[in-house]
Amino acid sequence: MRNMVIVGSGPAAFTAAIYASRAGLQPLLVASSVEVGGELMNTTEVENFPGFPEGILGPDLMMRFQAQAERFGTEVDVEDVVELDLESRVKRVRLGNGVVHECATVIVATGSAYRKLGLPEEERLSGHGVSWCATCDGFFFRGKTIAVIGGGDSAMEEATFLTRFANRVYVVHRRDTLRASHIMQQRAFDDPKITFIWNCEITAIHGDDMVTGVALRDTATGERRDLKLDGLFVAIGHDPRTHLVHGKLDLTSDGTIAVQGRSSRTSVEGVFAAGDVVDPHYRQAITAAGSGAAAALDAEAYLATFSTTTASAGQVAATTA
Repeated sequence: MRNMVIVGSGPAAFTAAIYASRAGLQPLLVASSVEVGGELMNTTEVENFPGFPEGILGPDLMMRFQAQAERFGTEVDVEDVVELDLESRVKRVRLGNGVVHECATVIVATGSAYRKLGLPEEERLSGHGVSWCATCDGFFFRGKTIAVIGGGDSAMEEATFLTRFANRVYVVHRRDTLRASHIMQQRAFDDPKITFIWNCEITAIHGDDMVTGVALRDTATGERRDLKLDGLFVAIGHDPRTHLVHGKLDLTSDGTIAVQGRSSRTSVEGVFAAGDVVDPHYRQAITAAGSGAAAALDAEAYLATFSTTTASAGQVAATTA
């Protein structure tokens, strides 16, 4: 039986792995058969992660996370988790290849996914003018004209933040009223750099190597027109990846995994959660990494009280179902 299985592959998961492996817990990190590294794999230059004054590419940063975790003994399995059995004291993690790992603790660090527009150009121009994170990429649009898509608090926050860099920020919303709170709306309305485009949706993103504009359709009249842009920020929400724990762990009203206070402890003993899957507000690599460290420390404290007669610490048991 293993001491710990970490589910996820972003900054929270790998930081938890670094702390756990340095503590001699020999964690298994189950990443993904499709994409290891989380949302940072879709980011170009990362300039706000401490320790890299010249910046670093998102994929390169995640490669360093993984290399550091493996250096201390973390085992990384590029496979998908398809089921978690968390009811008993000994947890069971079933993989897509049929292997089942038994463990004393599980850290869920599955992150969240930004909601996308669903346009074919969106993926192609990701990192080339299309972004889902103003604090990550806003600096690159200094003196530019950009648009933010959305009508909630996140969209207003993104738009207001981006006025620090851009000359003009359009807010494109498919309705004629916003969902955002009054204070967030007023802050955006009062900003002279922000212009609202009401009752419009984006039907296409223009550009070959970089975003050059978008095609708009009026939702009331059907009228179509183009808008020249240097960048597009999509702020229509995000969804925490909690499908593995529905009905097994308590969730918050935001849909994230509920944890106890500032800890990573969930509603089930021996199960911990970290990163964007517990954080509906900040969603930054640095805050995810910090919560990953907390999860590893919480799990280590729990393991000090865990006893079983079926396996000694570090012993591996895996069966094929």
